[in-house]
Amino acid sequence: MSSGLFALLDDVALIARTAAASLDDVAAATLKAGSKSAGVVIDDAAVTPKYVLGFAADRELPIIRKIGIGSLRNKILVLLPAALALSFLAPWAITPLLMLGGLFLAYEGAEKIAEVLLGHGHGAQKDAPLDEDSTVKGAIRTDFILSAEIMALTLSTVADQPFVTQAVVLGLVGIFITFIVYGAVAVIVKADDLGIALAARGPGGLLPAFGRFLVKAMPYVLKLLSIVGTAAMLWVSGGILIHGLEAYHIALPGHLVHDATEFVATQAPILPGALGWLTGATMMGVVGLAVGAVIVAAMSVLPVKRPQH
Repeated sequence: MSSGLFALLDDVALIARTAAASLDDVAAATLKAGSKSAGVVIDDAAVTPKYVLGFAADRELPIIRKIGIGSLRNKILVLLPAALALSFLAPWAITPLLMLGGLFLAYEGAEKIAEVLLGHGHGAQKDAPLDEDSTVKGAIRTDFILSAEIMALTLSTVADQPFVTQAVVLGLVGIFITFIVYGAVAVIVKADDLGIALAARGPGGLLPAFGRFLVKAMPYVLKLLSIVGTAAMLWVSGGILIHGLEAYHIALPGHLVHDATEFVATQAPILPGALGWLTGATMMGVVGLAVGAVIVAAMSVLPVKRPQH
């Protein structure tokens, strides 16, 4: 009897250790996948606040909530099953699809830089009347592309994991990133309102002074966030393309980045790890910018079909 009980306890302990190891694997894979998606996440957070510009203050959070729900639906109901089906039926397609996403990110990043340098854009007319439903639908469509890239990056991270682990990590990353992005957007959008409310408490005092600081700082914060988001997009896109080429046995770009990173990390007198990483990230960003510039140039010379009146 006692030997049977001990055997049962051993089995329970083994199951517990296996479950704990699986949870560790899921947590590690989720963290790794989330970090790989950082560039897309920052850009998503930088882009989304523009969708509430021009709307009444009491409609800002409802609009963000609608977009967030649509983003979560994109990830969990559409992209997660599609990613799992892709992993099961055509795993060979993950790398080329990921590289296509990298090309799109490179194009987006380079186009933003071109718009700043050349002083033009292709957005909607400023005088067009605002329609909440149309704005939300357009934001969700844009989010779908960014969400697809996030899920593709996540899938590439866990492609060698068991099916259940892939499903759990994809779900966790999709939920976690959605809440992070749209929670941050809600804070960013309402920060100036909070600043105005604090500033209205009086001309003196710490809280009114902080409120005035918020009001003055938020335009610069949004501009900085946009710059960081663009840089992160180019860094991520360059990394995707370089690693994708390695999968097709074109290893020279990856070797150059690795060698430069190692050289700086070993020669730098201070912060060797940080400077080494910055060197590699900068080189990847340059690759992303170069590829994106080529695509922007090609798109600019393509014939555009204009509507007939």
